[in-house]
Amino acid sequence: MKAQVVKALAMSQLTVRKVSVELVRTLKQRAAAHGRSAEAEHREILREALLEKESDFAARSEALRRRLRSSRDSAEIIRADRDRDEAS
Repeated sequence: MKAQVVKALAMSQLTVRKVSVELVRTLKQRAAAHGRSAEAEHREILREALLEKESDFAARSEALRRRLRSSRDSAEIIRADRDRDEAS
């Protein structure tokens, strides 16, 4: 039983090389804005990116679609382009 507890608490380390100064500065700024260390912010970014639930992704993508939605239907634009190309 003790071995299971130790195994569950084991953590790995990750080293990231060749990271630009700009990216590190941005990470540190983001960490400060969230009240975390750069290392904790890095962990959170990885967690969000890799363990994000599909439903969270679906909600975010739908919000992005609404934000980017055009008042013009893309099918109309494609038809107009095809009509123009055929007339040429």
